[in-house]
Amino acid sequence: MAKDDVVESGGDFAAKDYTDPPPAPLIDAAELASWSLYRAVIAEFIATLLFLYITVATVIGYKHQTDVSVNGTDAPCGGVGILGIAWAFGGMIFVLVYCTAGISGGHINPAVTFGLFLARKVSLVRALLYMIAQCLGAMCGVGLVKAFQSAYFQRYGGGANTLAAGYSKGTGLAAEIIGTFVLVYTVFSATDPKRSARDSHVPVLAPLPIGFAVFMVHLATIPITGTGINPARSLGAATIYNNDKAWDDQWIFWVGPMVGAAIAAFYHQYILRAGAIKALGSFRSNA
Repeated sequence: MAKDDVVESGGDFAAKDYTDPPPAPLIDAAELASWSLYRAVIAEFIATLLFLYITVATVIGYKHQTDVSVNGTDAPCGGVGILGIAWAFGGMIFVLVYCTAGISGGHINPAVTFGLFLARKVSLVRALLYMIAQCLGAMCGVGLVKAFQSAYFQRYGGGANTLAAGYSKGTGLAAEIIGTFVLVYTVFSATDPKRSARDSHVPVLAPLPIGFAVFMVHLATIPITGTGINPARSLGAATIYNNDKAWDDQWIFWVGPMVGAAIAAFYHQYILRAGAIKALGSFRSNA
């Protein structure tokens, strides 16, 4: 008897101790008439706006503080450093996922939304509206940074993701795929209903490991691509900065995260959760 099917308590067998939500429909027209959908879309827009405003402002502030031409020869020792930038990204994801998880799920990233869509966690309608809201929110967030720090925005690169000198496009793409895999895999694991049931005695707050995943990935990939792993973040900065280099590398920050998200969704759903085996078993039992 499979471990997922029953649990033993006090010598008696009880029903499965967790419930998987039913797969989301591919297209749910009724969802368009629900206020909860538009409330969630607004939450994604505002969360992504705040995420980009805080993080891009941190990046530009760091580059200004470490500018030798402005602050002298000791400038490289100032600022928050790469560690501080990574904390800004990871910390904001922790805060914003915590704030919006109960409303929209706290995606704040088209790659996360894409991965959850492939796993049938959200419908196509919801996924598309989320992605549009995230991209628009990212543009508005970076636009606020440019409005408030116009003197530094263009000078310090607008927080745009570009491939660093010395790295090939293949290396940058691989870094984005692996980094996004880590993030989306963490999202699936942290929100898994089976984990929530079996580990209910461990007070793990789901946004915390997600924020830490973003933090760790930034430490590894900032020197390579500036760390995208979020197509909305990359598109928002590239749109407002509007530099040829940022646009030339933009495909890396879409293809990489989407591929990484797809791999993470497949790995979690069909290997760790044995979705394909369960589906085959259900088919055989009904035959």
